[in-house]
Amino acid sequence: MLQTVSEWLWWERLWLPVNVSWSDLLDKEDRVYAKASQLYAALPCALCLLLVRYLFERYVATLLANAWGIKDRVRLSAEHNPVLEKYFCSQTRNPAQADVSSLCKKTGWTERRVEVWFRRRRNQERPGLRKRFFEASWRCVFYFFAFFGGILALYDKPWFYNLKEVWAGFPKQSVLPSQYWYYILEMGFYLSLLLSLTFDVKRKDFKEQVIHHIATLTLLSFSWISNYIRIGTLVMAVHDASDILLEGAKVFNYGKWHQTSNSMFVVFTAVFMVTRLVIFPFWLIHCTWVYPLERFPPFFGYYFFNAMLLVLQILHIYWAFLISRMVYKFLFSKLEGDDRSDEDEDDSDMPKEKNHKLSHRNGSGIRGRANGH
Repeated sequence: MLQTVSEWLWWERLWLPVNVSWSDLLDKEDRVYAKASQLYAALPCALCLLLVRYLFERYVATLLANAWGIKDRVRLSAEHNPVLEKYFCSQTRNPAQADVSSLCKKTGWTERRVEVWFRRRRNQERPGLRKRFFEASWRCVFYFFAFFGGILALYDKPWFYNLKEVWAGFPKQSVLPSQYWYYILEMGFYLSLLLSLTFDVKRKDFKEQVIHHIATLTLLSFSWISNYIRIGTLVMAVHDASDILLEGAKVFNYGKWHQTSNSMFVVFTAVFMVTRLVIFPFWLIHCTWVYPLERFPPFFGYYFFNAMLLVLQILHIYWAFLISRMVYKFLFSKLEGDDRSDEDEDDSDMPKEKNHKLSHRNGSGIRGRANGH
């Protein structure tokens, strides 16, 4: 049974064009081809990156946070109440007004006291400012080295300037050492993001992030096995270009370099719109959708690869909508916080009107910019 499944899984028509077999992709004197077994290296790479991330956040990011005076907000702890705690953990973190009234009867508390308890309890589970700073600084550093490392691997390649060269001789294209390391590092990074989802900052587009990481890993794995490596490196470089600016804008925002953060956000928006909504669909997807048909008839891998690219493009459109909304707020109103972030709520037990006036008088409030993807 396992042999049958293996034969079906590695059926040549799933992965390769007509008249091409796995025997055609065996290493020869002057050619070295990509092998599926090489992808196992992504797991130890991911674990190494998690270790590097821990050391980076523990020493480098901590020193930078201390130098910039980045501190977590002092939060008030929720009172001990087994009834509310059970409801919070088993039912919902945001009870409706009717549920609040019911909880008041069970606890003997006033509505305001119950509402304050839930706000404080929700705040206890939200990541602090330093944690968000550590995460953004780590991603910024990785994307910086990944992008410029990718450019170094691509700048002297003919397919970087002429997309038709992507398919020259396909699939009999020898894999280069630079392509191997570029792939393994990128796959290791996205795998490390999946492994760290449980303790990373959880944002409103959490599900979209999970879909993005899984689609990216699936796309990279399939492109490696099917020898879609040239176009795969171009896709990675296009994605990393705007991510550097995004994470950099977050870092400077948390460090209260607001003018620098605003400027980086503007540049990020422009780069994102160009790379994700113009270059990616009209150049790269066009390259994978149109040019291959000039050389071989479509096969399953052709459709599957393009379907994965379209999934990424749908996510790009969704994130472009979020970014456009943030730009609108940035230009026409005061933008506070991150549309995707789970910001602290006011946990004061004072009436809202009185607390708002006090906050306004003290000049308090969270000033944020551009943490969206």
